[in-house]
Amino acid sequence: MAEKRAEPKVGGDHAVGHSTLRGIALKIVSVAVFVGMSTCIKAAGTVPAGQIVFFRSFFAIFPIIAFLAFRGKLGTAFTTKRPFNHIARGVVGVGAMGLGFFALTRLPLPEAITLNYAQPLLVVVFSSIFLGEAIRVYRWSAVAVGLVGVLIISWPELTLLRSGAALGDQEVLGVIAALIAAAISAIAMLLVRNLVQTEKTATIVLWFSSTASVMSLLSLPFGWQALTPGQTALLVAAGFCGGLGQILMTAAYRHAEASVVAPFEYTSMILGVVVGYLVFGDVASLNMLAGGAIVVAAGIFIIWRERQLGLERTRTRKATPPQG
Repeated sequence: MAEKRAEPKVGGDHAVGHSTLRGIALKIVSVAVFVGMSTCIKAAGTVPAGQIVFFRSFFAIFPIIAFLAFRGKLGTAFTTKRPFNHIARGVVGVGAMGLGFFALTRLPLPEAITLNYAQPLLVVVFSSIFLGEAIRVYRWSAVAVGLVGVLIISWPELTLLRSGAALGDQEVLGVIAALIAAAISAIAMLLVRNLVQTEKTATIVLWFSSTASVMSLLSLPFGWQALTPGQTALLVAAGFCGGLGQILMTAAYRHAEASVVAPFEYTSMILGVVVGYLVFGDVASLNMLAGGAIVVAAGIFIIWRERQLGLERTRTRKATPPQG
């Protein structure tokens, strides 16, 4: 039996390796597209967050619908037996998106992107609190280290809270909004975890974009502003980038394991530093670089640990004899 298992399939390793490389390439391209989305939003200026959410959500629907129509899956994409779960995910997601965009328009691009890395760390914390998942000391340690990194990134702005003019400082508000957005986004991820057990990816994405578009319209009476043609073009482009990035990211996870693909999310830090400097003249601070490196290391360790636990569970299932 051992000899039979060890016998390689002709071309099998090459096929698997090619698929994995394709998945990694798609992930990196998706990250670049999402950084492009953030760049468009930041370049549009201080547009109200609800207005940005509308453009990001509504215009993301078009490339997603086109892609699903091309694959012949559009007819069933909206079909679901759990509409209220989708709406709940949409409500939470809109809150996270709005705060994240508020932060993006008030912080240097690299900092806004890097603070969002707190989200996967908080997913671990909330999984323990709300879902009762057993989290071992390794992952708790990684979360603690990662949150220290977040504190290092935020420290220059948070120290401004000691001054009387702190609340008037836009960067302070931006950091606070980014951290709250990361926490709310972590809760949204838990809701998505629940949805993926029964729902197709296309259904989750379309329901979210549709819910977010409708909900963001509710903010229309509260300060939407007239946009210049340039701002409109940038926000429409941001929406299309959001939809395209979602398609590319989904394809990446279809071609390679999540534990292989996920660490490449952190290439957005490098892209954020480069684009921030070239487009907006943002120079990454030492705090941002040092704290970002710590957060990235913690995030990659958590991903690696999840993979190890997954392999361990698989081995346990295979070693357990069938009952009866």
